[in-house]
Amino acid sequence: MTAPGSGWRPTVALARALGVGAALLLGAVLLRRADLVVLAAPLVLGAALALSTGPTHRPTVGLEVPSDALFEGATTTITATVDSPDRLDVAALQLTLPPWLVPVTGLGPPTVATTVSPGVRADLPFVVRSVRWGRRQVGPVTLRASGAYGMLRWPSEVTGVAPSTTWPLRETFVAADAVPRAEGLVGGHRSRRPGDGSDVSGVRPYVPGDRLRRINWRVTSRTGELHVTSTYSDRDTEVLLCLDSRQDLGDPPDSSLDIGVRSAAAIAEHYLRSGDRVGLLDLGQRYRPVPARSGRAHLVRLLDVLLDARGLAHRLWSGEHVAARSGGLLPAAELPALAAADALVVLLSPLSSPASLAAVAALSRAGRSVVVVDTLPAGVRAGPGGEYRELAFRLWRLRREADLRRVGELGVPVVPWCGAGSLDHVLRDVSRAARAPRVAR
Repeated sequence: MTAPGSGWRPTVALARALGVGAALLLGAVLLRRADLVVLAAPLVLGAALALSTGPTHRPTVGLEVPSDALFEGATTTITATVDSPDRLDVAALQLTLPPWLVPVTGLGPPTVATTVSPGVRADLPFVVRSVRWGRRQVGPVTLRASGAYGMLRWPSEVTGVAPSTTWPLRETFVAADAVPRAEGLVGGHRSRRPGDGSDVSGVRPYVPGDRLRRINWRVTSRTGELHVTSTYSDRDTEVLLCLDSRQDLGDPPDSSLDIGVRSAAAIAEHYLRSGDRVGLLDLGQRYRPVPARSGRAHLVRLLDVLLDARGLAHRLWSGEHVAARSGGLLPAAELPALAAADALVVLLSPLSSPASLAAVAALSRAGRSVVVVDTLPAGVRAGPGGEYRELAFRLWRLRREADLRRVGELGVPVVPWCGAGSLDHVLRDVSRAARAPRVAR
């Protein structure tokens, strides 16, 4: 904001008009030349007239940001408002944008200029596009105004900032209708248990208590005995999404954390739309687990927690190392206790650290149904460094491939995220394994 007591200030144009006019008048007196008076009169009289009708009040500038959350790639209109009791010949506004919020047209900070009539508010739109999920502050807007035909200027007037939220891009994700253990009372997935539902499990002889509408008349007429059509009951499943934000590999907006957040949002939306219960656990934020719930309001809560996902390196750089070193990260041994025995656990991780492998091993030993989504970007490369950086990167890739084979030996499928249908075949395999008989110990 401007300093107290400040106001309209003279411009270079005013100083030039008065200086040249005074010089001409002084020359007219010293040289006794009337023609110099004629030349000086327009400059002096024009400056005096402009000052007498110039602005005297302070202009106001505001910033309006839509409250609705955006999706990645969507556009929105940010409005800057200018209001003044006096006429403003030129009102130039410059909007400061945060990273990952870019103007649709042009490069650099968006700027616009207009003329403001007395007492009439001017609304100046800025169309911007959000290219990455997250919370950010938009603004401020800087106003530079001039009046009195360019003779006066107002010092920079700066607004505050306004929040803007961008949700992860929810890719179109559809999974096969196969879940390991569906035990709830609502939802659209098929349970292992027979009961009232829409999925046919077979035809069996009639027993007292069966509903008449279940009689299969075709089989009954062929066999001469009453037969009924049996179905599986419609049950829901509990899905626990485990986001590994402890490492963020690659460059935004296509880093491993970006892929993990987007895929978690897409999977959550799919299962919540089917009536299932979805929980969320960020392995990098030990104290912010989201219990499994259902409904559209729960999806908003999940997305709100996903917006706070940050890589460990980012937290260390921003000064959060104290909390991280004092137990802010979730140990692998505590992970099975947070997952229900019948839940489908989807671990979204680049699998690039021993902690990630320990989490998978702990879940597998606890008998949980686990699917690992590999969030490592396909085009990740070694960063700049010494002559041995490329060799070290290749050795890391070989070690990671060996770790992925070890995870496969545990019976845990690992699939890369490819959008719709990414988990279909592994969900079928996990569902068959969960329904298989187990040896009692």
